[in-house]
Amino acid sequence: MATTTAPTKPARTNESTEAAQLRITRRSPAYWRVTIDNPPINVMGPEMVREFQEVINAIETDNDVRVVVFDSAVDGYFLNHSDFEAKLEDLTSMPDGPTGLPPWPDFLVRLTRAPVASIALIRGRATGNGSEITLACDMSFASREKTIISQWEVGVGMVAGGGPMARLPQLIGRNRALEVLLSSEDIRGDQAEAYGYVNRALPDADLEAFVEALATRIAKFDKWAIANTKRLVNTTLPPDVELGAGWDACIASLGRPAAQDGIKALMARGFHKPGDVENRLGYYLGEIPR
Repeated sequence: MATTTAPTKPARTNESTEAAQLRITRRSPAYWRVTIDNPPINVMGPEMVREFQEVINAIETDNDVRVVVFDSAVDGYFLNHSDFEAKLEDLTSMPDGPTGLPPWPDFLVRLTRAPVASIALIRGRATGNGSEITLACDMSFASREKTIISQWEVGVGMVAGGGPMARLPQLIGRNRALEVLLSSEDIRGDQAEAYGYVNRALPDADLEAFVEALATRIAKFDKWAIANTKRLVNTTLPPDVELGAGWDACIASLGRPAAQDGIKALMARGFHKPGDVENRLGYYLGEIPR
């Protein structure tokens, strides 16, 4: 993980900056940007999961930060699905985080409970993991023209691992959550706004200025008041164990022949690299031979 200023914690933040997939920019002591940068399509592999752990460690141990905005440096992609070319054991062998959950759901739970305001600025695809970090953030704002959100896993014979089954029903209602999860369809920015999946879908030309103004405003406020207001709102959250159950189901689903066949069929069509399959994943999921 790279940082544009002196690292807070841990010390690794100054290492291998050229290869870092997450970059912290401290716009002020109170306002940080975390930029996802793993071209060409922002897939999330074990190294990015480790860097997300570093990010949440830094957020939790910094006394000044009050607002964190997550954005992307990769055109067309906010945060994409997992890296299916990486070794699964490199992910599953990572130690559990402080919550007792594996590293990815651990990060999501800690982000939701962190004593700072977290905002997702979504421009491009938020597929699988991208949807899950959107749900973990306190607020999310999307480009009306360029955002595509998707929980695609059922379409390939998998179960999602980052907790959307626990979080989506509370956010958009049970019936719409099942529509999102079971259809595995691509959801555009205006539909995401209508469903309550994101706070607002804004014209792409206005998105950056809106989020910047909101983050700057909140960063001026008292951290104790931010943290305690969020703590009291968080009484509505699903239990952490529900995210753990989703992760266990996800890892188990990856070993199923149906999931392996589905992923191979997508790969044969161009999945996992820039092109039409990634751009129209919802369509291609419906075209996989069953």
